[in-house]
Amino acid sequence: MNFPRARWARRPLLVPAALTALAALAPGALATAADDLPAPEHGLNLLVVGIDSRKGVTEEEKERYRLGGRECDCTDVMMLVHVSAAHDRMDVVSLPRDSLTTLPGPHQDRRTGKAHDAHPAKINNAWAEGGPAFTTKVVESMTGLPVHRYLEIDFRRFMDTVDRIDGGVPVCTEQPLKDPVTGIDLAPGTTRVRGGEALQYVRSRRADGQMDFGRIRKQQRFVVNTLERLRDGVLGDPERLKALAATLRGTGAADRGVSAAELVVLAGRLKNLATARTAFATVPVRGFNPDIEGVGSTVAWDEEGAAEVFGRLGRDEPLPPADAVGPSEIPAAVYRPADGTSLICP
Repeated sequence: MNFPRARWARRPLLVPAALTALAALAPGALATAADDLPAPEHGLNLLVVGIDSRKGVTEEEKERYRLGGRECDCTDVMMLVHVSAAHDRMDVVSLPRDSLTTLPGPHQDRRTGKAHDAHPAKINNAWAEGGPAFTTKVVESMTGLPVHRYLEIDFRRFMDTVDRIDGGVPVCTEQPLKDPVTGIDLAPGTTRVRGGEALQYVRSRRADGQMDFGRIRKQQRFVVNTLERLRDGVLGDPERLKALAATLRGTGAADRGVSAAELVVLAGRLKNLATARTAFATVPVRGFNPDIEGVGSTVAWDEEGAAEVFGRLGRDEPLPPADAVGPSEIPAAVYRPADGTSLICP
């Protein structure tokens, strides 16, 4: 579902003046980050995960935004972001949370202390059992790509980050979007949402009949429109930029975790990247697997299609076009890369 391109859709994603000013505020920290942030020969891979965790969310917020259910302490969002070595292209591939994988063994379940041999599971359970480093290992195994940096965002951090953007972030829909589970209720057209309502939007998967695949498209659209909004104020204000990076990053430690300063350095590398040079896709999916005892319903990747996608990223090439990947048994899951400009709300 494409919307008209905004007149400013091809502007660079980031503002160099803001980064220069921020460097002047904390040159030592940024110099260290610049030394530490990898610049691999075949591009940088950043794994972004969204955690279903209500830590720090108030009781009033839980009621208002329908967050009172049982948290799974798993990854609701998984995006592998590839930044080209020349910093002239960014490709984002979403990994459905119900993707079938094999968690390697032996490993210790961090929740129970129980030792596990290798076993089938949904990919979103990797974080629940083993945490960030284990999740990174599973994603590397499934994609064949190295993960150079890791960014983890929970409900609290997501809402607080969006609330730092004046006026909120635009989201758009051609049909009414009303989800009884998350509580989102949007009329057709474009609406500006703030933290709590933004969380309802990116969590919604029951309103359009497209399950997790519809939710993934909402998440990708939200990323693009957030980047567009950042241009309109935050990226031009060094103090606000520094605060936003710190809020998004949080304080938790993680293996290969990206730092707030590294996020700013990465922004500097992408200062000339235009929205049209970004692409968003979901990993090619073949269909649903038969139910597995103890695991449930899972999604099967199209192995040939996934190999083509990740093979190209491994060679630092653009995502393959839609016709290079076979059809899916799930209509909502058809592989169809979208450039960033097509996702901007009018």
